[in-house]
Amino acid sequence: MGFIAFLKTQFIVHLLIGFVFVVSGLIINFIQLCTLVLWPINKQLYRRVNCRLAYSLWSQLVMLLEWWSGTECTLFSDEATVKTFGKEHVIIILNHNFEIDFLCGWTMTERFGVLGSSKVLAKRELLYVPLIGWTWYFLEIVFCKRKWEEDRDTVIEGLKRLSDYPEYMWFLLYCEGTRFTETKHRISMEVAESKGLPKLKYHLLPRTKGFTTAVQCLRGTVSAVYDVTLNFRGNKNPSLLGILYGKKYEADMCVRRFPLEDIPQDEKEAANWLHKLYQEKDALQEMYNQEGIFPGKKFKPPRRPWTLLNFLFWATVLLSPLFTFGFGVFASGSPLLILAFLGLVGAASFGVRRLIGVTEIEKGSSYGNQEFKKKE
Repeated sequence: MGFIAFLKTQFIVHLLIGFVFVVSGLIINFIQLCTLVLWPINKQLYRRVNCRLAYSLWSQLVMLLEWWSGTECTLFSDEATVKTFGKEHVIIILNHNFEIDFLCGWTMTERFGVLGSSKVLAKRELLYVPLIGWTWYFLEIVFCKRKWEEDRDTVIEGLKRLSDYPEYMWFLLYCEGTRFTETKHRISMEVAESKGLPKLKYHLLPRTKGFTTAVQCLRGTVSAVYDVTLNFRGNKNPSLLGILYGKKYEADMCVRRFPLEDIPQDEKEAANWLHKLYQEKDALQEMYNQEGIFPGKKFKPPRRPWTLLNFLFWATVLLSPLFTFGFGVFASGSPLLILAFLGLVGAASFGVRRLIGVTEIEKGSSYGNQEFKKKE
């Protein structure tokens, strides 16, 4: 094991990375709070500033994937589709099977210049998660309780508010509503059978309300829907903790572009279109499992240096005073100060671990275990 590989496995290094992310995130959240004064004066300036602030935080996680773990992301698509990346507003549909599927999506948004302006339809619980939810709040992310009767007005209002967004955005939808587990899949397929819908092998039954509402509200703003099917070579099931330990993975992403005018305007027909799309996604997964490859031409967009430079900036700004302070505490010889410092380190470790836990499948929500039994 080389020295760099050894460092990647050390808890103290993970703690320092977590310290940089958490403290820089709190600073960024405070700056975002201050930018609220811009909203009534110049809404578009507020949005542009917050896109850059969000980039400064999210790119630290992208740095871990691209530079720390060295994970490779390969696109399978066609040249015409790839040429549109980062040059139009789009809705992204992504399968929700892995702990770091969002991070693979982020690395692509970064490489095509839309990381800071990327959006998602997120569960409302995330709004209260420090750094993650707080940053999303200032980015005008649309939050929902995943109960359509309560969400309808909020979601419609949030989506319509994005109609004049000044920077190209990729709006992510997890149409399955929750991460894939065997229990959720079994229940989901029971629902599919009861509704006379074709069963899916690798996906949960898509929930159509969010998709049809997004298409209706963003029609005229969004140009296309990108269907993205993600897999990892070697049947790997990566985790954010694995990325932190420097484990390298190879992600393959099949991307298909559907112009928005090709998607029916009628809600029922649009829902049928989505069900058909997921049947096609299932076939793509089957092909990948059998052949180890997606159809289409291979593209490997080069990683950019900005994620690494951004992290090095924050590390330089934050770690220098931390080391100076820590040295002073131990040099003082005061047991009280030393214990207080170690307690602070322990609290920081706990906080970082809790943030990582948000992405873990086994700690995910129970949404789907029972909710799939109810009507959409």
